[in-house]
Amino acid sequence: MAETKKLLRTLAGEVQDVPPIWMMRQAGRYLPEYRATRSQAGDFLSLCYNPELAAEVTLQPIRRYGFDAAILFADILLVPQALGADLWFVTGEGPRLSTVTQQSDFDVLKPVADIHETLSPVYETVRILSRELPSETTLIGFAGAPWTVATYMIAGRGTPDQGPAHALREGNTALFEALLDRITLATIEYLSAQIEAGAEVVKIFDSWAGSLKGEAFRKYAVEPCRVITQAIKARHPGIPVIGFPREAGDGYIGFAKETGVDCVALDNSVAPDWAAAHVQVDGCVQGNLASSHMITGGQALVDETRRIVEAFSKGPHIFNLGHGITPDADPENVQLMIDTVRGR
Repeated sequence: MAETKKLLRTLAGEVQDVPPIWMMRQAGRYLPEYRATRSQAGDFLSLCYNPELAAEVTLQPIRRYGFDAAILFADILLVPQALGADLWFVTGEGPRLSTVTQQSDFDVLKPVADIHETLSPVYETVRILSRELPSETTLIGFAGAPWTVATYMIAGRGTPDQGPAHALREGNTALFEALLDRITLATIEYLSAQIEAGAEVVKIFDSWAGSLKGEAFRKYAVEPCRVITQAIKARHPGIPVIGFPREAGDGYIGFAKETGVDCVALDNSVAPDWAAAHVQVDGCVQGNLASSHMITGGQALVDETRRIVEAFSKGPHIFNLGHGITPDADPENVQLMIDTVRGR
């Protein structure tokens, strides 16, 4: 039923009067129903690995808002865990991992072929969603980009400037590139398994792409995305890929052509008019309302939403935020955004 799904039509290049809309982290802590389900699961990782509950939180924003797409509820750090890294979450602080900073750390990682043993509950979540989502709703699978995943595996946590990863990249390039290659191959297998389970689109999140500059951006953000996209399209012809090299700046220009992705997701550090002129010329773009509007709401939200829709109206556009919605967002502001996009 692909032809009835607004998001798939846009990804195929169709320009629509009303763009399809979904929202990064749309299943999350800003929703009371999510918080209730998470408490039922016990903790975040238990929720990720419980197919019934993970499917439930994925469905919650679809029931409430009628988004044009649902994105699988999971986390980009499940791949390092599947590769053998220890992973846990510290309340109020975020993820922690065992680190890969020397050859002996790398040598104990699992082979790529072993990741499915850990990740099989995620595929079951996808299967449940492919059965239970409304017929008009597109199911998006996802993974973290190799650079972004590597930054966490090297530092053992999120860092403000990805300094530990840059230090390893410069100090032990062979080890850094071996780690990136392992993550790249694991990501291909992970996304492919999601597609086999029912994902209709996959998205590659490179949250820390912006800290790579010049040749490093091309080598460690563009090239891994190209390799993954090429492999996915070879195995699964017709499956669209969305790339999100967050805060890439001028690196957004030509990203679709260089990687082969069907759509480039934009953060809100770039102006819609600029992005329409320099990025949308190559095809579909996604974005890029500042997530802060989900907190503040009001006429500013309406005005900026309209400005983005108008700026991208001459080409294929998926309306989204420029980053994930935050826990302090007001669910009523989400509805206001949707109503504004849909002209209500």
